[in-house]
Amino acid sequence: MATAKEMMGGGFSAGSARAINGQVNSAVSAAGSALSDSTELKSGHSVVTTISAGQGVRPENSEIGDEYYVYNATSGTSGVVLTVYPPTSSGTINQLAAGTGMLLAPSTAVWLKKATATAWTGNLSA
Repeated sequence: MATAKEMMGGGFSAGSARAINGQVNSAVSAAGSALSDSTELKSGHSVVTTISAGQGVRPENSEIGDEYYVYNATSGTSGVVLTVYPPTSSGTINQLAAGTGMLLAPSTAVWLKKATATAWTGNLSA
């Protein structure tokens, strides 16, 4: 996909280019201890900076083909594992059971893509 800068160079307005590329939230706080009370992600690119043990996030229940990038920005000895849930209790990520969250280690990211009405794929960073 083209960057916002490349699109603006091609004649798109800055606002249109940013809307096409999606919004960024660089200071997300995880919450809860289950899918139902986890933080719902409103941006396509989310950097989770505040996490306590057992807390999580989930993407909005969006359209097939939509993508979310989630980065666990905690690191070092203070790093905390983040739980990334599907948006609904019937949703799945990869081969996990419905409504079950995947664990995202500190300083790693997952690229989520909605494949079907309930199935999401999650590709982890190295």
